Amino acid sequence: MRTILQRVTEASVEIENEIVGSIANGLLILLGITQEDGTGDIDWLVKKITQLRIFNDAEGKMNLSISDAGGSILLVSQFTLYADSKKGNRPSYFRSAHPDLAIPKYEEFLQKLRENFSGKIATGRFGAMMKVNLVNDGPVTIILDSKNPSF
Repeated sequence: MRTILQRVTEASVEIENEIVGSIANGLLILLGITQEDGTGDIDWLVKKITQLRIFNDAEGKMNLSISDAGGSILLVSQFTLYADSKKGNRPSYFRSAHPDLAIPKYEEFLQKLRENFSGKIATGRFGAMMKVNLVNDGPVTIILDSKNPSF
């Protein structure tokens, strides 16, 4: 499982001209899922995301977690995080999980996130064509990969 975390001052997801999810200060999480991902990957990522200290404290140091900062989360599925562009000019997405596998993993990830984070969680819609709008704060953008924790 792979995520791109972006610390934002605001973010929203629009589907067919309708805002389906929005947050103010917090994290936009783009989530990519492979066929090999399981509960261990979900547990590791949720723990890391909810405990990662990337929000500023009173002295301006990144010393607060999302909970400490009182932030919100916007979760968006994004199969293109596993694009393979080594050959040719058209990326391949063979590593991305097919919807029949990815949807239950996405839902499990969302449920674990809700169990471990008491703030607002908004979402996009799995598999939909979405327009994601955000204002990156910092900018702070962090990549997490459950198969390569030092990534």
